[in-house]
Amino acid sequence: MKEVMSQLSDGQHLEVKRQISIYEQGISDIIPTEELEKKVAKSILENRPLNIKLGLDPSAPDIHLGHTVVLKKLRQFQENGHVIQLLIGDFTGKIGDPTGKSVARVQLTDEEVKHNAETYFKQFGKVLDMEKVQLHYNSQWLSKLNFEDVINLAGKITVARLMERDDFEERLALGKPISLHEFFYPLMQGYDSVQLESDVELGGTDQHFNVLMGRHFQEKMGKEKQVAILMPLLEGLDGVEKMSKSKKNYIGIDEKPEEMYGKAMSIPDELMMKYFELITDLLPEKVRQIKEELNEGKLHPRDAKMLLAKTIVRMYHNNEAAEAAEEQFKNVFQKKQLPLHINEIKWQGERQALITNLLVELKLMNSKSEARRMVENGGIQVNSVKILDPGETISIENNTIVQVGKRKFVKIVFE
Repeated sequence: MKEVMSQLSDGQHLEVKRQISIYEQGISDIIPTEELEKKVAKSILENRPLNIKLGLDPSAPDIHLGHTVVLKKLRQFQENGHVIQLLIGDFTGKIGDPTGKSVARVQLTDEEVKHNAETYFKQFGKVLDMEKVQLHYNSQWLSKLNFEDVINLAGKITVARLMERDDFEERLALGKPISLHEFFYPLMQGYDSVQLESDVELGGTDQHFNVLMGRHFQEKMGKEKQVAILMPLLEGLDGVEKMSKSKKNYIGIDEKPEEMYGKAMSIPDELMMKYFELITDLLPEKVRQIKEELNEGKLHPRDAKMLLAKTIVRMYHNNEAAEAAEEQFKNVFQKKQLPLHINEIKWQGERQALITNLLVELKLMNSKSEARRMVENGGIQVNSVKILDPGETISIENNTIVQVGKRKFVKIVFE
């Protein structure tokens, strides 16, 4: 480390410090920091960009703000001239990462993997400059391994090391089955780093074990070990669980501006600063200012949250859309007005219907029992009148407006 740093000019020393200060922002851990400094220094000395890897198993192609935590960090490396290696696990995706799973995951078909990968590409372009990204598929090398190759790869790690994974340990203790093929997932992810000669690999804290496998196998195969950068997981709108589509606590980056804004306004106050720090493009100085003003009582939490919501919409749409979304939110929630634009549903059914049946027919609820609970909880309005009796019959007229919760509106239009 000292030998490399001693070769740097004063200006190059400052550049190393500048880059490292950026990469350290908002991370959970760098393993190890000294090696990252050395790699950045060598990159500057040799005028060679670093290879920055992010592995993706395309099992859930809808990108939400939780995914953008690591994408934002990739963007920082990209802006400093380094090469982003997006690795699509079209081979490993058919096996499924067992991380955090109490049971084995369902294997994906080739068609599902291909479709999901294409969806990733389109959405990642909202954060990364995809023209400067290297796209790789690990089937290019994993599908070519013969059985002897696999045995040799497996011989470079012990069963005891693999059992260090919390999910495997827990399943074994509970007597739940662990299929042999699941042990090969971290082996393959580590071998990916060998093939790509990655200098840095990024992942969430839940990927700690898998990312360190890259260092392990690179060392076993005589390569320079990659540095692991672990990013914090972003809690969803419930403030408890990790943001996830399956938990329905997410904000998707492809959602409509009004929907994004409305969802952002439901972020718990205690998580606002984490969202500002991890998923917005605001400068660190601006984020610190917001935090200070909140702590000092100079900035109302509602106003801070509106700034957060507006920033999110502006990042994934544009300024005009952000302004319009904010105006609609004010009209609907502060002035109690209806939104300017309401989705219309053409109606050919009866002119009267039970409210529970109507909600299901309009596809606003998945089942009558779900509709009944929503009505009983006071979450349904028809023409701005709250419906509290799930047995109530609704007279359906042209332009009847049905509201579910705070943000979902539909207008019934006769054919």
